Amino acid sequence: MAYPRLVCLLLVVGCGCSWIKADAKKDGYNFVVILTDDQDIILHGMTPMVKTLGHIANEGITFTNAFTTSPICCPSRSSILTGKYAHNHKATNNSLSGGCYGSHWQKKIEPEALPALLSNAGYDTFFAGKYLNEYFSDTIPPGWSQWFGLHGNSRYYNFTVTENGKKSTYSNEYFTDYLNAKTIDFLQKVSEERQFFAMIAPPAPHAPFTPANRHAKLFPNVKAVRTPNFNISSSPLQKHWLLTMEPSTLPLEFVDEIDSIYRKRWQTLMAVDDMVENIVTTLQEKKLLENTFIFYTSDNGFHLGQFSQVYDKRQPYETDIRVPLLVRGPSIKPKTMQESAVALIDIVPTILQLANVEIPFAIDGRPLPLNGERHDVNERQILIEYWGEGNLETYNPLCPWSAQDRLQLCTVDAACHCQDAWNNTFNCVRHLAEDLNFIYCEFKDDEHFVEAYDITKDMYQMNNIGYEILPSVRAKYSLALQNLSVCVGPTCNRIY
Repeated sequence: MAYPRLVCLLLVVGCGCSWIKADAKKDGYNFVVILTDDQDIILHGMTPMVKTLGHIANEGITFTNAFTTSPICCPSRSSILTGKYAHNHKATNNSLSGGCYGSHWQKKIEPEALPALLSNAGYDTFFAGKYLNEYFSDTIPPGWSQWFGLHGNSRYYNFTVTENGKKSTYSNEYFTDYLNAKTIDFLQKVSEERQFFAMIAPPAPHAPFTPANRHAKLFPNVKAVRTPNFNISSSPLQKHWLLTMEPSTLPLEFVDEIDSIYRKRWQTLMAVDDMVENIVTTLQEKKLLENTFIFYTSDNGFHLGQFSQVYDKRQPYETDIRVPLLVRGPSIKPKTMQESAVALIDIVPTILQLANVEIPFAIDGRPLPLNGERHDVNERQILIEYWGEGNLETYNPLCPWSAQDRLQLCTVDAACHCQDAWNNTFNCVRHLAEDLNFIYCEFKDDEHFVEAYDITKDMYQMNNIGYEILPSVRAKYSLALQNLSVCVGPTCNRIY
């Protein structure tokens, strides 16, 4: 068996990447970021989005190895806004106690996030959609010129939004269509004298998977992807104990429910697809398209039936950590692919560099390689970090587990196969190079459980080789995790 090699090499931010130089024109670039919620790439989550693929992927670059650095909403969204790993912005889960829109975020992090940096540089800034899960406020976060922020988690109907400081509630309007209207109105009125940054964050395809009425009957025969790891049992040496709990495989009725959810997820994305086309059309009509970079991505991936888990994220597997990332803009060649490893924390330094704004030292990401050359696969180690949320208060008496197990998301409609636990806390290093595609994970539990996979040979992560690799290789990856889990700025881009 061939084992991964490690190279000790300091990578300076942006080193080794062909870069699109900022235009010398006085008017500069505009930026649009479209951020979906829980949209996978491994389970064909982009397949139904024909308009988005046509307007962005076919006219720009597709990153085939794009990763979230934390597979859950609030930490990932916080990273997208700051360019920082979760251990640096301190939003470690979706709760206030976990730093999601908590006092540290509001006092220390928001004033230095991307919208504030762009606003200080003279940009008009616009936000519409889901911000952070614990946002229930009339406050407009720093840096936003226009603000339409959803209260709480993803919703499709019956939503409350803070509209430029005033709280408004809607019952019959579909939220993605609401976002479409607000965004198009903003774009129609943008000043010709100032550049703009717009971020739109629709709820799709997050639960409760509610499509717009006009899309509710689409894809009647579509079923969830039956990957090789779909609805299979796991042995104690193959997977962390959370995945080995009963039931070891899902009964047929739950598989049928997974198929229904899969169809609904696709259906919810159709309103997003319409919105993307409307945004591109409006930019074209305003003669702004050729001077605007459009980013399309999601905060994390999603699993549906893999390893007998009904549906969720929060796991260190490709379904959960891989995300779509498409970019079109000036000087980007159409229909190009980029295979180098990139992360969502890279969006902030990319935009700052294109906007000719100095990148702060404490930014952990690095500018995206927008040249799109397939052969230019730069070696990189990306940290994936997650803090399990189970506690004594997340006990569900309808399921056959005790409060002392500190489990979370144990529901009857998921066959009581819990989706999270206090010791589902892990750090992983996702390591890619020209001849290497590997992940190594350590769980912070009583067993000090280890999982590792050679993704080139085992894309579906069915054969855990964490206890088979050479001790020296395991020690090097363990050391890499120790360093990456406390890294700041340039130290996050070393190869350990």
